[in-house]
Formats: sequence, C-alpha cells, structure tokens
Amino acid sequence: MLLSVIIPTYNEAANIGRLVADLRRYSPPGAVEVLVVDAGSSDGTAAVAQQAGATVLRSPQPGRAAQMNYGAQHARGDVLYFVHADVGIHPGYVATIGAAVAQGYGAGCYRFRFDSAHPLLRLNSYGTRSKGIMSR
Repeated sequence: MLLSVIIPTYNEAANIGRLVADLRRYSPPGAVEVLVVDAGSSDGTAAVAQQAGATVLRSPQPGRAAQMNYGAQHARGDVLYFVHADVGIHPGYVATIGAAVAQGYGAGCYRFRFDSAHPLLRLNSYGTRSKGIMSR
C-alpha cells in the first residue's frame, strides 16, 4: 500500500518543515509520498517543504478544496491522507491507516485536540470523540 499524504498550504513556512520531517520519520521507506499543494505562498513555504523532502505542487487555483482536489489528481497512492500543515502526526499513522484499510474501511479520520483553551476549539475537538458523520 502506498499512502499519499496531501497537505494544502498557504504561508505555512513556520510549520511545514516539521510536519514533512515527522511524516518521513514515522513512515517505512517507500511507504509514503508527501505532496504539498501550495497556493502561491509568499513566505517560502514551497522551498521549505521541498527541502524537507516533499513533492511540491503549485495549485492553479487557491482554496483548500481546490488544492486538495489538485493533490488527489496527482497522487500515486492507493490511499489518500489529507492533513493541515499545523498538525502533529501520530507516530503510528502508517500502521493505523493500513490496519483500517485492511479491515475494509473506505474512509476515516483521527481524533484531534487543539493546543488552545478557546471554548469553541475545545468543543470542536470534543466532537471527534463521537462516531458519526456530524462529529468529524
């Protein structure tokens, strides 16, 4: 199974290097391709991502959905994993995604939490503890 990690970015130079490094560090060799789909960042995001080992695509259209679709069109993987540039990656992400696919799941997501005490963000992350389409 080849896993394609697709990361839409716009001015994420402060985060993208760490994320790409973590994705690489936690994956077996040849198991993951990392695609950063940039929407014309002015802060060097594309250069930082490429230096960290990602394949950088320039999105012809700005906007998260357009960038994600563009990345999916260029992905070589059997499974697509979409992440934000400012997330932390679970060290076992390749194994857990592989296990879910082996069990027949067609889609999924991880629970998450925000590093913020803002009440709306805390409520949002609490919702990921529930199963169902409205909680993710």
